[in-house]
Amino acid sequence: MAKKPKKQQGGTPATVALAAAGVAHTVHAYEHDPAHSSYGEEAAEALGVSADRVFKTLVADVDGTLTVAVVPVAGSLDLKSLASAVGGKRATMADPALAERTTGYVRGGISPLGQRKKLRTVLDESASAHATICVSAGRRGLEVELSPGDLAALTDAVRAPIGRA
Repeated sequence: MAKKPKKQQGGTPATVALAAAGVAHTVHAYEHDPAHSSYGEEAAEALGVSADRVFKTLVADVDGTLTVAVVPVAGSLDLKSLASAVGGKRATMADPALAERTTGYVRGGISPLGQRKKLRTVLDESASAHATICVSAGRRGLEVELSPGDLAALTDAVRAPIGRA
């Protein structure tokens, strides 16, 4: 009887997708503090990385279609710019429970990679200013560092100015 392959220790759908694609990346783990007020700021502080290089993954509803926005944790998402980037008229933040069900991740750990259902994705153009950026690796306390170009390619992301300082 053949043995079932063991799940990679600490593996998430995001890290599995990166490994399967053969994309160069580094996984960074840190102890998540549930009392911290911002998941993204916590990641930047824990990793000792500038907040403009750590990107948060937000799920929005653009004209009835869920859309992923990846923006620096140092700023916020401009919903009007997001809608415009995908040819839509109006964007609102998605219901958190719907975002979790659709992506397969929990809030604060939603990764743009390895989602349960592939959603259209928009990456803030500021990512291009960095050789590498960090995004959630699929759970709180786990980030993955990779090139913005690889992230855009793996998610079929549109690059647009969707972040606000």
